[in-house]
Amino acid sequence: MSEPDQRLFFLLQRAAHRLRTTVDRRCLAAAGVTTAQLGALFAVRDRPGITQQELARTLGLRESAVTALVGRLTAADLLLKQAHPREHRAVVLELTGTGAAALRAAQPEVDRFNAQLRELLGDDGFLRTAGALHQLAHWDM
Repeated sequence: MSEPDQRLFFLLQRAAHRLRTTVDRRCLAAAGVTTAQLGALFAVRDRPGITQQELARTLGLRESAVTALVGRLTAADLLLKQAHPREHRAVVLELTGTGAAALRAAQPEVDRFNAQLRELLGDDGFLRTAGALHQLAHWDM
């Protein structure tokens, strides 16, 4: 048997692309949102009143990318932008009823995906992989 490919960066990119396209398809079918949109909705749900700048930091995206993402989510009536109570140039974000419904509709797909990964990796492997990915996401090279 040949040795598995050792190019970890390549494998991570390939796996991330495959996982994202698969889960995007599932979430679009179930809730009408992509995984990127779902990540933003979860962040806003978890931190009501979050600013776009804080959302960008939370998601690890540039502010310009988050501006476009928030624009699409507000146009779809999933998020509401309101004036920040203290900073005149900032806005705060809140879920709309439609946004909360999209999260509820997507949750079974998120749960199913995690269950499939847990089955593939085993409980210990799932937890170790999640921990390693968390470290990589916050790694200061």
